[in-house]
Formats: sequence, structure tokens, C-alpha cells
Amino acid sequence: MELVKENVIKKPGYNLHIIKTDKYKTNSLIWKMKAPLREETATYRALLSQILQSNTKSYPTTAALRSYLDELYGASFYTDLSKKGEFHILTFSLEIANEKFLQDKTPLLQKAVQFFGEVLLNPNATNQAFDELTMDKEKRTLKQRIQSVFDDKMRYASVRLVEEMCKGEPYAIQASGEYDKVDDITAASLFQYYQQAFSEDEMDFYIIGDVDVNQVESFCAPLQFEDRPIRPHERGSEREVTDIKEVKETQDIKQGKLNIGCRTNIVYGDPDYFALQMFNGIFGGFPHSKLFRNVREKESLAYYAASRVESQKGLLMIMSGIDNKKYDQALSIIKKQLELMKTGDITDEEINQTKAVIQNQFLETVDSARGLIEVLYHNIVAGTNVSLNDWLDKVKETTKTDIVEVAKKVKMDTVYFLAGTDGDQG
Repeated sequence: MELVKENVIKKPGYNLHIIKTDKYKTNSLIWKMKAPLREETATYRALLSQILQSNTKSYPTTAALRSYLDELYGASFYTDLSKKGEFHILTFSLEIANEKFLQDKTPLLQKAVQFFGEVLLNPNATNQAFDELTMDKEKRTLKQRIQSVFDDKMRYASVRLVEEMCKGEPYAIQASGEYDKVDDITAASLFQYYQQAFSEDEMDFYIIGDVDVNQVESFCAPLQFEDRPIRPHERGSEREVTDIKEVKETQDIKQGKLNIGCRTNIVYGDPDYFALQMFNGIFGGFPHSKLFRNVREKESLAYYAASRVESQKGLLMIMSGIDNKKYDQALSIIKKQLELMKTGDITDEEINQTKAVIQNQFLETVDSARGLIEVLYHNIVAGTNVSLNDWLDKVKETTKTDIVEVAKKVKMDTVYFLAGTDGDQG
């Protein structure tokens, strides 16, 4: 595939990544902030991302901010929180029309960069404290967001599995913070944390579209932060599995959730990472996988059955929805599928189909500006340099032997079952 040329320019306090491409009619600007995932700061970061997206000094209400974005030909702006391995990532995204395609030659790209300066450097704060009305509104929103995880039982089961499996590891911490800690944050303490984050976080600014590299760099000149030492990359904590932990909970639900966490200790950038992606595709990642076909279709044991890889933490997660009475049966057949992978019970058809699906999925991802930036940003988080071509070539080169070797490294660690109150829990 055509190699993406990523111009990386060191700026005061952050790295500017400019990707010139004529593939899109819009320009995308994405600001990412990375810090270690910590219990004492997770809720602060979650609230901060919402406060900064809500309004600024020049646009002191959400309505004023949104109205300004409408003036910029309906630019869309939003924030996102995620954890990648043992890092907490804040993402600010702005998508704006490319002025080249407009009759009116408003300097939209320049205005978009200035808007980022407004959001990041000129928040709605007075006397070292954020605006109280904004604080109250965003605290309510954050609490609703945290509460919504409990209400969505699929997400709740995934969260609980990670909490049980990764006890004592940063990865157990929720990206959206803790409900009980929201009210303890004051307008002044959050402003203090805001200053700390912008002086310590590792920050990257991606600008992608049909742009002029020198022009973009000059637009970014006013965007300045204090320089910070480069932190050496640390690999996340690894754990050997000694025995499988089982955790059962009961709630008033109709469908049980059986989620299983496995340790692979393989992370993005490792030589066998692509074989792990192939393993996951054949095992549970796609509709043609063993879990889907055998647990869901053939045995009718599950409403859904799938697996996914946590690329930056070396985990593989299995998710399934089952009848409460079928716990033992479902667990046993899931274990059997894993055993089949380890003994090499894999057909050429499964391998070829999985290679094709991974390739299509990858090309689809990098076809959007946002997807492309997510793939490139994996390298920042992992402290590595996997090119887009590596993705396609290394998946293509993966052999059955490679997949079986990886399968042997996949160790079941924790089985979490959220059962309904009706019936036996197995």
C-alpha cells in the first residue's frame, strides 16, 4: 500500500505530526495527551476532558462554543477518554472542511488551529479556578457516564473482569474515573491538575488532510507549552498465571454474561504480535471463528461469543452471553476451542479467511483519518515503530506454526460470570 508520509516536528512541549494526503475532503486535527494510569488522577482527567470541551474564556457557554463551530462550516469537535495498556489517553478531535473546496476562502485550517489554542490554553477559569456552573454541569454528566457502565451489562461484565483480573495493576483503573470521587474535585483543585497535566503529559498533535506542511507549521507557532523531559518507555507489568480465578456475581438480569480474561504477555511491536492477531481472528475475533461457530451456532450455548486483543497490555478477552444454567457447558466448550488452537487444529481455509478479513479491516481503518491516526498512535504508546506496510506484510507471512506457538502462550487467568437471579449458577 502507499506509504503515509508522516512529518514529525518537535514543538515546545509537544510533537506535531503532519500527514499530507489528498484522500479526504476535510482536514482532521487530533490532540492526544498521554499520562500513566493512576487511581488518584483518573477521575480528574475524565472531568478535565469534559470541562475543556464544554466552553472556553472567549466562548463561556457550550451554546457559544457550538455556535462558533457552526460558523466554521459546521466543524465537529469532541473529546474521548481511553486507556491503552497502562496509560490514560485524552483525545480532542476536530474535523473541518478543507477551504480548497469552498468558494469562500475563509482560512479554516488556521482558525481550526487557533481554536485548539483557545480550548487548551484559554479555559473558562478565573483566579486559578474553573467556572463553577460548568463544574456542576460536567460533574453531573460524568457521574451519568460512569453510572451508564453499570446499566449496560455487557460493558459492566467487561469492566468487572478487568477489575478482578488486574487487581493491583494500573490497568484495573477505569478511564472514566470513579463515581465516589467526582464530588471531591473542586474548581480550584481541577485547575491545579489542568496545569500539571499540560506541563507533564506526553502530547502529540496530528493534522491530516490536503495541507501545506510549512503553512501548518507556521499556524502552530503560537501553540506553545513548557518543555518536559522525555520519559523512557516502560513496558507494562506482566504476570505469570499460576491458577485460574473464578468470580461469580448475581444480578436481576435475564441473560448471564460469561467473560474470560487470558494473559498473552505479547504487546504491540513484539515479533509475535501479528501471529496473535491471527490467533484471535481464528479463535473468536470474526464471524467465521471457532467461538462463534462452535459455541454460538453449533451448540447454541451462547447469544454471542467473541474475543478481542488488548494490544498494549498483553491480554486476550473472551465475551459471551449465555443462559444461567449453561455455565459449566459453555465454559467447557470455550476451553476446548482454546485447546484446539494449541494443538494446531486449524485449517488452511481458516488461516486464509482470517488473513483476508484482517487485511480488509486494516485497510478500512486506515482509510479514515481518525482510524489512520489511531494506528500511528499505537507506536507512540508502545514506544515502537511498526509501519503500515508491516501490518499487511507480517500478517500475510504468518504461518500455522506461528499461530500455534502464540496459542501456547495464551493462558486463562480469570473467569467472571454475571448470573441472573433465576436458576442455577452452574
